[in-house]
Amino acid sequence: MRAPRPLGPPVDATPTERMPRRTAGPPPEIGPPLPGSAGAEPPPKAPRRSWLRDPLSLTLLAVIVVAVLILGLAGGELYARHRVDGLLVDVAECVVRDGAEVSFGVNPPFLWQHVTGHYTNISVTTAGDNVQDAKGMKAEVTVSDVRLRGTSDSKGTIGSLTATLTWTAAGIKDTVAANLPGVGSAITGVTTDPAAGTLVMNAGDIEVTAKPVVTNGDLGLQVVDVKGPLAKDTVQTALDGLTDKLNAQYPLGIHADRVEVTPTGVIGTFSTRDASIPQDDADPCFASL
Repeated sequence: MRAPRPLGPPVDATPTERMPRRTAGPPPEIGPPLPGSAGAEPPPKAPRRSWLRDPLSLTLLAVIVVAVLILGLAGGELYARHRVDGLLVDVAECVVRDGAEVSFGVNPPFLWQHVTGHYTNISVTTAGDNVQDAKGMKAEVTVSDVRLRGTSDSKGTIGSLTATLTWTAAGIKDTVAANLPGVGSAITGVTTDPAAGTLVMNAGDIEVTAKPVVTNGDLGLQVVDVKGPLAKDTVQTALDGLTDKLNAQYPLGIHADRVEVTPTGVIGTFSTRDASIPQDDADPCFASL
């Protein structure tokens, strides 16, 4: 009877004999690591495009910059106008002793005029109550080429100034009454005769006919006729004193050019050129400039 065959390997077999031997040769190739596994490199990022190279972004940036500049200039323009308007209104109201409104030319822009101190065109209109001692007078003034460049005796120069002064018949009556003692208070009315170019002043039994004239740049009232107890020379001397006082009050060398009698009063045209703006001690009305 045969002995049973052992089921397992021989007892003298060792583990090394059962393991396959590694043959000589290059190491086995290892494939790229899987994404997310240890040692894997992150995928390359797409290059970022600078917004400064985007045409749309550049356009928006340019629009914003231009808008900011425009708003800044507009704000500066308004501020400069408001400030200078206040200063010139103070000057005008001090000179005429009446309310006044001021407006400016727009070419070049006012902000540039203010920065350079060179104002091309300024208009002044008074309220019409009076121009200094002339009651019932309204002034419409245009000033051109103003340069604020101070010197020891001047704050600057005015290239040209033209003024239209409208003097009502009622204003002439009130002015004569306030400035001529005695007979002035007796004046009851003043009428005009445009055809003859004369004024007629009535004071009770006295009637004075006078013609407004311009002589050597001064506005005068030339007596044409006097009805009543007063002598013509006496009336002329009184009216000369009045007009001399009014002429002396005009600043900046302003003088009369022409005068016209209208149905409602008198219109005079006045002007000056290359005038010096006085310092504060010469005329305090210009102190704020």
